[in-house]
Amino acid sequence: MKKIFFSTNFIRGLKINCGFFTKKTAHYNNNYNSLNCNENFSDDRSHVKLSIEIAKKKLGLENHYLKLINQTHSKKVTIINRDNLQYKLEADGSITQDRKIALVVLTADCAPIFIFDTDVSFVCCLHAGWKGCLSNIIESSLDHILKIQPDRNKICVVIGPCLDKNNFEVNIDFKNQFIDVNKNYKNFFIIHSKKNKNLFDMRGLINFQFQENHIKNIENIDLDTYENEDLFFSHRRSTHYNSLPARRMVNIIGFL
Repeated sequence: MKKIFFSTNFIRGLKINCGFFTKKTAHYNNNYNSLNCNENFSDDRSHVKLSIEIAKKKLGLENHYLKLINQTHSKKVTIINRDNLQYKLEADGSITQDRKIALVVLTADCAPIFIFDTDVSFVCCLHAGWKGCLSNIIESSLDHILKIQPDRNKICVVIGPCLDKNNFEVNIDFKNQFIDVNKNYKNFFIIHSKKNKNLFDMRGLINFQFQENHIKNIENIDLDTYENEDLFFSHRRSTHYNSLPARRMVNIIGFL
């Protein structure tokens, strides 16, 4: 039996649960596009809602409110509470301190990231693709988080399955965008020995951005969404197979 979701040992002993779900829990049709997963796309929303309800139950979060943000590949991170829970919010990260709210992002090659602390004072869920890395959504999230939990040693980060560098070919203009932002980012591009192409280590860069902000407790679920076709949807693989739009996995975190 294939694994339904991946979690982390960091939550052991904490009243938090989280899961990076595989496609095994997904329900979809041929028109599914998670970036348009909101009330304006009711057909797609019904399939997403079913997958999320199954995932919530697996995590013991079925009695929680759940906040799904409208992801736009930005660095915007928003605080979720009862006042804005029912609003449509465009962002790529969310944070809550409400024990009855669970957070979700949808991914298919971009990195889903969970952040929480050992005091169990907040949970955070990020959607980080290359645009989010370039604009540094990691730093944006920590701007909010450090106001809640100023002790960086208590902050834990888990980076979920995403597109691996071996399958992340990019051109020189793409590479130069990153180097223009931070010259150290050049370390996350390597030359493919056979194809003479640049490969982008998105996971490595995300780890570096946390480390630059002095966050030490980092775990990686180091699985490639492109390579593991039996477990994950992949936007890049769907592009190569000419089978767009790509479907998405759900990633959920909440308080127990």
